[in-house]
Amino acid sequence: MSDLEELFAFQLTALGLTGFQREAQVIPGRRFKFDFYFPEHHLCIEIQGGVWSGGKHGRPVGIARDYEKLNLCTKYGLRLLQFDTKAIKSGEAVELVEQIIRGDK
Repeated sequence: MSDLEELFAFQLTALGLTGFQREAQVIPGRRFKFDFYFPEHHLCIEIQGGVWSGGKHGRPVGIARDYEKLNLCTKYGLRLLQFDTKAIKSGEAVELVEQIIRGDK
């Protein structure tokens, strides 16, 4: 788990948003794991910390893998949110998740 994922987990818990799984494998027959998963809401969350630093999500192979993961989420009726470092640190990410979980529009 990255420091960014730990921060996000802390933010979720601080708001009382529990019931999530970490490193969840939810797509049948695939080894893809999602950083966070709220089963009750069919909501997967990916933290893309290395986008600007040349990490795996910013390279062609990683981008193609992310496309496949997103498409499979749609196929299986899952929702996927993806956040970068800025969204986590600013609180924007946890705010959006809270709105979705609590049903705010």
